[in-house]
Amino acid sequence: MGMLKEFKEFAVRGNVVDMAVGIIIGAAFSKIVSSLVKDVVMPPIGMLLGKVDFSELSIVLHEKTATTEAVTVNYGLNFNSVLDFVIVALVIFLVIRQMNKLKQQEAPKPESTKG
Repeated sequence: MGMLKEFKEFAVRGNVVDMAVGIIIGAAFSKIVSSLVKDVVMPPIGMLLGKVDFSELSIVLHEKTATTEAVTVNYGLNFNSVLDFVIVALVIFLVIRQMNKLKQQEAPKPESTKG
């Protein structure tokens, strides 16, 4: 019973709950960013570069035959994933940067002791 009580105390601590909320929000945010990249950012870039859909860009290593599927390196999908990551990392950086600025503004200035 002691281990169950210990786990309960661990699970309801502020940091663990905050982390869980952050993970859930992050997962939802990831879907939004993926949609932004796939549906908003990539179509104009694809149009400018003469390609319609980056996700279809690939290098065929082995053609499809009657008995086997084609073997491809899907670098377009990888490019979309890298762009997703860069956007998420940039947004997280900007949020943390703003939070740090707010913390610096809120921090009380140390009182100077004049002798």
